[in-house]
Amino acid sequence: MSTAIQLHLSPFNPRRLLTNGHLQTILGNYLPRPNTLPPSEPELVEVSPATDGQIASQVLCHCHWQPADVRSAAPTAIIVHGLEGSSNSQYVVGNANKLWQAGGNIIRMNMRNCGGTEKLSHTLYHSGLSGDVLAVMQHFVATRHLESVSLIGYSMGGNLVLKLAGDLGTSAPLQLHSVIGVSPAVDLGPSADALHRPSNRLYEWKFLRALLQRFRRKAALFPRVYDASRADYIRSLREFDDQVTSLYSGFSNADDYYHRAAAARVLDRIAVPTLILHALDDPFVIITPATRAKITANPNITYIESAHGGHCAFLAPPNPTTRDDGYWAETTLLRFLFANA
Repeated sequence: MSTAIQLHLSPFNPRRLLTNGHLQTILGNYLPRPNTLPPSEPELVEVSPATDGQIASQVLCHCHWQPADVRSAAPTAIIVHGLEGSSNSQYVVGNANKLWQAGGNIIRMNMRNCGGTEKLSHTLYHSGLSGDVLAVMQHFVATRHLESVSLIGYSMGGNLVLKLAGDLGTSAPLQLHSVIGVSPAVDLGPSADALHRPSNRLYEWKFLRALLQRFRRKAALFPRVYDASRADYIRSLREFDDQVTSLYSGFSNADDYYHRAAAARVLDRIAVPTLILHALDDPFVIITPATRAKITANPNITYIESAHGGHCAFLAPPNPTTRDDGYWAETTLLRFLFANA
């Protein structure tokens, strides 16, 4: 890592009384955020062609472009949300505002089916669809002639962008200048199991309830593809992935899905500047010792692991003098992105 980048990345110190990972997680993900973004330009991007009589899969992106005369050269951030999130998730909006004000183009990407787009794909979405991020990047590089693209992913989105970087390895497009994962779920199996701990059951139930509702909507839209009764009696995320995700997405079972879809398998192949932010008190995203060893052994990855920060939160003391709102992860990743633009 260059000296210039080192100077820009400061350690995380939590806000007073927010040294508990659960408090960080809850407040960080639900506090309302100011939004001064200009109106977005929605654009549909095809990520998978039509096959076997089924419709092509499309994702909805909300774009904010800098003026035409600087657009191509301006850094562009593709921001990918987490499980059951959308382009309107608080952390997506927070990052988009900071990056826009700093002069970047913003693409707020919805994963398949997210953001009210279930009818745009006959497939489910899952943690292995990193190719969708590549399709979005290639589409906008081609149509907007972008010169510098960064991928930012939170939680499940973090797994997607890191998996893509690892899959691409040294073949990454020249326009891909950096990849950033915040609280990335790179070890899917251990993280799914951590969600089922008694202390995390409220989180699991929130995710699971939304996933089951979405699956039933998909079954209503595509009754010849999905059996809605498979959603009955599911009581954990692992059960959902074993009985629904795996069956309809080409995996043999949950363990096969967690192994093949996890970025942990390919982190050692990442060849572009990459930033990973993770808190040791994250309630449910686990980074195993083996994966941590891969991360720290790769010179292309800058890894910041803090004692506190929760999941996708990292609430630090705000500083009105410097106009720092205390969202440390957003400020840190912005500096990393522009240092590599």
